[in-house]
Amino acid sequence: MFDLKGNRITYFGHSTFSVTTPSGQVALIDPWVMTNPRCPESLKKLDRLDAIFLTHAHSDHLGDLVALARKFRPKLVASFETGLWLLSKGFQEVSPMNKGGWQQVGDFRVNMTHAMHSNSIEDDGKVVYGGEPAGYIVALPGGVTIYHAGDTALFGDMKLIGELYQPVIAMLPIGDLYTMGPREAACAIRLLGVKHVIPMHYATFPALTGTPEALSRETKDVSGLTLHALKPGESL
Repeated sequence: MFDLKGNRITYFGHSTFSVTTPSGQVALIDPWVMTNPRCPESLKKLDRLDAIFLTHAHSDHLGDLVALARKFRPKLVASFETGLWLLSKGFQEVSPMNKGGWQQVGDFRVNMTHAMHSNSIEDDGKVVYGGEPAGYIVALPGGVTIYHAGDTALFGDMKLIGELYQPVIAMLPIGDLYTMGPREAACAIRLLGVKHVIPMHYATFPALTGTPEALSRETKDVSGLTLHALKPGESL
């Protein structure tokens, strides 16, 4: 039985999600909102934002962080190097961390996990090193644990992530070219042992050719798996 214990996950398109707890606290993972071509207009005006969890600082993930942070003053969680960059921009609500560690951010307890990708920040025409990319385990009220893999290739230690944290649902990239494609994501699902998956990081650009249908074909042998191919604007 799939039960989020009153927590809600909403898909904004690409790799952006909001997570809302029963008390009403709201976190955004990879806050590409107002300028995201996949994000519905109905989601582009936020009423509340308590935290932002940034997997890495490429423009399709850093997105509208600066504008949203100025408006709402949420707690900003990012890698140490990206955190230093945010501090240099005048934000004081920065809570940097690194892989393997935990911290409590309001209703959210977060762990930064490994991801295989790259990470840089476009800053006034220059490319700035942003530290290593990451994923997140987010422990929510009611004992619900979710996994947002960030942009990543397949790696064997996903098995350890599954064993240690036992997420009830995983958001996994499937677009190919810059991240895992459906075949690799199917292997990630087997390593994680997760039974509920939201595909992400696909269909935004023509180059991202992976599809939920292809992922479904690649996982037809995985017993008990449910793929939640959310359309932007839909929630669990």
